[in-house]
Amino acid sequence: MVDYEYGNRRYVIGGVATMIVVVYIIRLFMLQITSDDYKKSADSNAFLRKIEYPSRGAISDRNGKLLVFNQPAYDIMVVMNEAKDHLDTLEFCEALNISREEFDHRMETIKDRSKNPGYSRFTQQLFMSQLSETDFSVFQEKMFRFRGFYVQRRTIRQYEHPFAAHVLGDVAEVSPADIEEDPYYQPGDYIGKLGVERSYERQLRGEKGIQILLRDAHGRVQGRYQNGRLDRRPVAGKNLTLGLDADLQALGERLMEGKIGSIVAIEPKTGEVLCMVSSPSYDPRMMVGRQRSKSHRLLSQNVWKPLLNRSIMGQYPPGSTFKTTQGLTFMTEGIIHPTQTAYPCQHGFNYKGLHVGCHGHAAPLPLVPALSTSCNGYFCWGLYYMIGAKQKYGTVQKAMNTWRDYMVSMGFGYKLGIDLPGEKRGLIPNAEFYDKAYKGSWNGLTIISIAIGQGEVNATPLQIANLAATISNRGWFITPHVVKRIQGEQIDTLYTTRRYTKASREAYDYVVQGMRASATGGTCHELARYDFMACGKTGTAQNRGHDHSVFMGFAPMDNPKIAVAVYVENGGWGATYGVPIGGLIMEQYINGKLSEASQKKAEDFQNRHISYGSTSR
Repeated sequence: MVDYEYGNRRYVIGGVATMIVVVYIIRLFMLQITSDDYKKSADSNAFLRKIEYPSRGAISDRNGKLLVFNQPAYDIMVVMNEAKDHLDTLEFCEALNISREEFDHRMETIKDRSKNPGYSRFTQQLFMSQLSETDFSVFQEKMFRFRGFYVQRRTIRQYEHPFAAHVLGDVAEVSPADIEEDPYYQPGDYIGKLGVERSYERQLRGEKGIQILLRDAHGRVQGRYQNGRLDRRPVAGKNLTLGLDADLQALGERLMEGKIGSIVAIEPKTGEVLCMVSSPSYDPRMMVGRQRSKSHRLLSQNVWKPLLNRSIMGQYPPGSTFKTTQGLTFMTEGIIHPTQTAYPCQHGFNYKGLHVGCHGHAAPLPLVPALSTSCNGYFCWGLYYMIGAKQKYGTVQKAMNTWRDYMVSMGFGYKLGIDLPGEKRGLIPNAEFYDKAYKGSWNGLTIISIAIGQGEVNATPLQIANLAATISNRGWFITPHVVKRIQGEQIDTLYTTRRYTKASREAYDYVVQGMRASATGGTCHELARYDFMACGKTGTAQNRGHDHSVFMGFAPMDNPKIAVAVYVENGGWGATYGVPIGGLIMEQYINGKLSEASQKKAEDFQNRHISYGSTSR
């Protein structure tokens, strides 16, 4: 008789034994083949992989003036597996002029995988960064006593001038997010954080090199492995040439001292940014080396927000500079005729109890003098008739979206695409926006303030400067950009391609005449003193407090070399701050210097500070 119970037990025991063997085989396979823990341990005993950091690309202005360059600095690296024994901590701390508490904190931070996800006790980890030549020389004399500690030579950024901080940006240590996003980086590496340093990081950073050094059983370096055949030399970063004019930038920042706002100047034919001033600003040299964290904290806590690049992040009502877009739209759409004088202005627009005020001037006016005198009535009537033209558009919604399409084609309502991080889009409303706001019941009177650059319309100073460039080109622009050339590489075609608007060439010719008339005898009459034919348009943007002073213009009229926008918060009339500052910017760039009279005027505006109280901005 067969003992089935015994037979089943034998199979069970055999199966368990087989499973145990299989588990051990899989574990051995994982340890010896798939896991690199033992490989790292073995390699760490035999090899020292030393990263060689490339020199970061230099940055110059359009005339070859150096703006950003490199200085030597030294990082202290540690291999934790080697430094765990026989370290005289007191002597080590004295050599680096740090406390024992700071030493312990740094060592614990290195081992904290939440802060240092790439940690391995067998590879070099950053202990202290950016030692100066002096500090390094003191440490170097005693370094042979500190087993497991090494020196990594690298460079840190130096900024030649105390201006252009928002354009240039800065460099700082990578964050865990940076490392996770790009495997090129490891803890202790540096990356561009703001400005050009950020947007052109891949071109500026270069490529790391590596030396593989052979060590003996005691960890002493014996030389290069295979005579350096596996080493890789670092590749230097590419140099950048900006469209920026250093002298123009310096003047702009002088003129904006004690004021909140922006100056943006563009070369119309190329879209290159000639200057970009955001005020208040800061000295970019504050953001270098080991002091960066402290400086950044102080700047971020400042109520006047000096880290904010108002040129591309400030979203303001464009005020009467926006009337140029209305003239272009109304004329192209056949709403107005340039010689028509049908629109009254009795100290403003008055209809069905609605009043939009205007200063005193002759009326009614055709387009050119309406622009030169900045007539509110003229452009309010134009918008009213366009939105109400049901025979032409069918509905107010279609009329509104047609208007919106013109504004978008001129560079409003969306990001222009400048090669700097953080650009804002501004706001151009459409029919859906107003349908939602007024539950479908609205007309031209409801939204009349957008005709004069108020109401829901918002724009950045960059967009206003780009409008001036577009008008100077009579209907096209190239996306504004700060980088003119990249060493050994072509710039993006976005920054070489013309973008045409929906407005007609004839309409642009009339608007140019209006802006020239403004400079010779209208609201920009101060520009008449210059020997080049300047064109301009003022804006006085309404605000809860004192109005903002706005100006946009270009020069010369028929061969434009510069287009400029000036925005001074709480500066009052456009002619008070905007026009004179804009004129000085144009003179400096076109003539290469300021006249003696203009130098005095520049000093005057440099010393004019606007009181903003203690309100946070």
